Amino acid sequence: MAKVNKKDESPTQVVLDQKDLAILRLLQHNARITVKEISDKVNLSTTPVYERIKWLEETGVIRQYATLVDPAKLNRRLMVIAYVSLKQHNKTAGSKFVKGINETNEVLECYSISGEFDFMLKIVVEDMNAYYDFHVNRLSEMENIGNVQSIFVMGVVKETHILI
Repeated sequence: MAKVNKKDESPTQVVLDQKDLAILRLLQHNARITVKEISDKVNLSTTPVYERIKWLEETGVIRQYATLVDPAKLNRRLMVIAYVSLKQHNKTAGSKFVKGINETNEVLECYSISGEFDFMLKIVVEDMNAYYDFHVNRLSEMENIGNVQSIFVMGVVKETHILI
């Protein structure tokens, strides 16, 4: 089983061996795979596989298990990338914006970025009317919003959660 890398100053950095990586690959493709199925595929008995999975969870390598939902099946067919700049750039202003974004269901992802804008949002809504309502009545009404540039996604070329 891998150990925390003592050379690295960051306590979150971990070194994974080939068995850990194999387990992670299997779980990324199917989080519902059983320990028995994993053990058969990585040539370990179930107890070491179970212990490795628990260790990967405890160290934060595995952050969570999730069900990926097709937005179109829930009538959320419009994806928007919105670039947001704030008027003021201080810790309080940024924290208020982040808190507001975390309270919205439409925003699936939010990144603090460098360059002309401060944040990049991935927004999924039903249609253009729903985005207009979100933009005008919620996003633009948040305190300290300077500028919002919306980019409408015409098609998804690649979308994955698989890291390794």
